[in-house]
Amino acid sequence: MALEMQKPNQAKGVSTHSTLRISEIRDDIVIMQDGTLRAILAVSSTNFDLKSEEEQNGIVYGYQRFLNSLDFPLQILMQSRTLDIADYVSRLKITTTRLTNELLKMQANYYIDFISQLVTDANVMSKSFYIIIPLSQNVTPQASGFFSKLFGGGGVAKQTNQRLENLRHYGEQLQQRVDSIVSNLSGMGLKVVRLDTGALIELYYNSYNYESAPALDSASLKDIKVITTPETPKVA
Repeated sequence: MALEMQKPNQAKGVSTHSTLRISEIRDDIVIMQDGTLRAILAVSSTNFDLKSEEEQNGIVYGYQRFLNSLDFPLQILMQSRTLDIADYVSRLKITTTRLTNELLKMQANYYIDFISQLVTDANVMSKSFYIIIPLSQNVTPQASGFFSKLFGGGGVAKQTNQRLENLRHYGEQLQQRVDSIVSNLSGMGLKVVRLDTGALIELYYNSYNYESAPALDSASLKDIKVITTPETPKVA
């Protein structure tokens, strides 16, 4: 089953997928075009400067143990975006209209103007942190032998079933790596969550449409048309 994401009434042209190294996103896993796998974890932050010296030393030693425990490569990603308080301001304005005390209403309006101007002038940024965990095994079935290559390796159905079985098997190995990372980071007082399929789509969409499109949240996924085809899954 293939998934191809299209925005409603989207003009045809060069798809984003053609510039990506991603083949598909399914079962909470990013599958690259070379058949290798990726899992992505969202990690909370901590204010190191506000910690005591003892707490700071504990974090540093914990991070050192975490790095020494790794027997596979990983990528740490940090995204910085201008803080969007539009929803917060909108809720404040609704609350303000319900106030009956004119003094409180005036103070609330001053507060709304203040924080809106502060975020704009100070260029307040929000930061998100992710850990990308790879698995180099290829889930794509490899035809072996002269006759397998000559006759297509047993047909599309057999190759598809083998690919799904490989994905299940290697997905379990990837989960073991995820569990190891979560255990180590949780011991440092950080909150770690593995991104599911919807969150992965959201992350990639927002990463590649930072300037040209508004941010996508999980609630907006229903507005994306999902086309089911018998070909290899792909996300555009």
